Amino acid sequence: MNNELDYIGIGKRIRHYRKLRDMSQEQLAEKIDISVTHMSHIETGSTKLSLQVITSIAKELEVKIDMLIYDQDKQSDYCYEIEDIVSSSSKKEQKLLYNALKSIKASLNS
Repeated sequence: MNNELDYIGIGKRIRHYRKLRDMSQEQLAEKIDISVTHMSHIETGSTKLSLQVITSIAKELEVKIDMLIYDQDKQSDYCYEIEDIVSSSSKKEQKLLYNALKSIKASLNS
């Protein structure tokens, strides 16, 4: 059994919950008293994070620590990437993306 933490996955989940709270990296970094660069490295999984930092992040994002450490919902990375694409799109683009995705899903089920 592999006991290593998936820092890339942790970073993606932190980013996901941060965006759900409509919070920028800068805002979250300031609230937990770390640099924006460190916050960026955490979200990309390019650095390990201490128990103190992940505890502070969980508290600010109002989630349980295990929701950041373990993928409780078993969502694939694709779900987070799709959400990022949609959230960075205009309302018109979001509607087009929604309709396209809905059509693709329907064709897969037929």
